[in-house]
Amino acid sequence: MRSRFSAYAVGDAAYVLRTWHPRTRPAELDLDDDVRWYRLDVLAAAGTSRDVRGQVEFVAYYRSPDGPGHQRERSRFVREGDRWFYLDAVG
Repeated sequence: MRSRFSAYAVGDAAYVLRTWHPRTRPAELDLDDDVRWYRLDVLAAAGTSRDVRGQVEFVAYYRSPDGPGHQRERSRFVREGDRWFYLDAVG
């Protein structure tokens, strides 16, 4: 989760796509250069290195030309081999 946030923060769309599960990954991803992601608060996490599924609830903060904002999300991840992939966001 933290590495994906960092990728958004530095504008690394290729990394975001590589860590997105192929079943739900979009064909392309255009990140908005006017949005600056600057803080991530992880509120809860479920899943260990022995699990194949996990969830992370977080709040990510950004600034844009329209002012500051945040995104709160509960993300689902799936582990394949030794790598975790973002699957989707739930409720």
